[in-house]
Amino acid sequence: MVTREAIRARAREAGFDLCGFAGAERHPKLARLAEWIAAGRAGEMRYLAKSLDERLDPARVLPGVRSIVSLAVVYNADRPAAGAVSRYAWGQDYHDVLRPRLTTLLKWMAETAGRGFEALSCVDAAPVQERVFAEQAGLGWIGKNTCLINPQLGSWVFLAEILTNLELEPDTPVPDHCGTCTRCLDACPTGALVAPWELDATRCLSYLTIETRHEVDEAWRGAITERVYGCDICQDVCPWNRRAAVSDDPAWQPRASLEAPRLVDLCRLTDEAWRELLRGSAMRRAGLRRLRRSLAYAAASLPAADADAALDALASQPSSDLPDVAHAIAWARSSR
Repeated sequence: MVTREAIRARAREAGFDLCGFAGAERHPKLARLAEWIAAGRAGEMRYLAKSLDERLDPARVLPGVRSIVSLAVVYNADRPAAGAVSRYAWGQDYHDVLRPRLTTLLKWMAETAGRGFEALSCVDAAPVQERVFAEQAGLGWIGKNTCLINPQLGSWVFLAEILTNLELEPDTPVPDHCGTCTRCLDACPTGALVAPWELDATRCLSYLTIETRHEVDEAWRGAITERVYGCDICQDVCPWNRRAAVSDDPAWQPRASLEAPRLVDLCRLTDEAWRELLRGSAMRRAGLRRLRRSLAYAAASLPAADADAALDALASQPSSDLPDVAHAIAWARSSR
């Protein structure tokens, strides 16, 4: 029999640190997504609007869905690594790591439940509002920085879900524990956290370095300094991460090239070296073109000698001829 206790036990065996259960109804918080998109906060992430109906109603993703099994894995490696690269991308691509774990859990559920069982597993890519259902499943609360925060583990967690037609009793949501703290809002270098629980993605360093496909708005280029792929500032300053759980999972440990490199060294990496670094990495989403564009913006903040060396190295690479990379190099040279 597929019970909540059995699912939790199997989830732990499969490599998940948290497992909770939420009802699959249209939770009120889901409606905020439509307002957020209408306000222009999503920028170039047009896929969010295209999949809005599914994101507002899980029954559009899996007809007959009754419950959502919400899962989380700690990825905090807690080792010296590149501030230039967001912590979630230090190791292997989480999609590639978590999908087999989901498959293992889902296979057991299907074999145990028997005939009539239906389910769909997803890691980030499906039109499911992960944080809302994780909050409803008791895995944590959505903090003022819009990240899910678990009171014991912190916020350095990957989320995954299994939508199923099984009727599973929901867990109790975790109450908000942010209180009067505004450290995340105060620390954001671009003011992307325009209000508690409200992120303007078009000003977020993660969006600017990963999602934006063309030139970054000049107003925000100067904020791209030592962080060229993603940004962890709002999580770094969160008090709930002072004693965050640490993972020794080899999948999340930093690659050798990301163990505290200098920006100049990243600028000097050849195409071949970058291809090796990006293989099996979440950084593939940005690709070399956007990484070098961000490196050029970041080089403008370096001391003169380092900036010249970094920009000369970037200009010597084939990608320097691409319009957005060439423009970023030219801007960096002229802005110093």
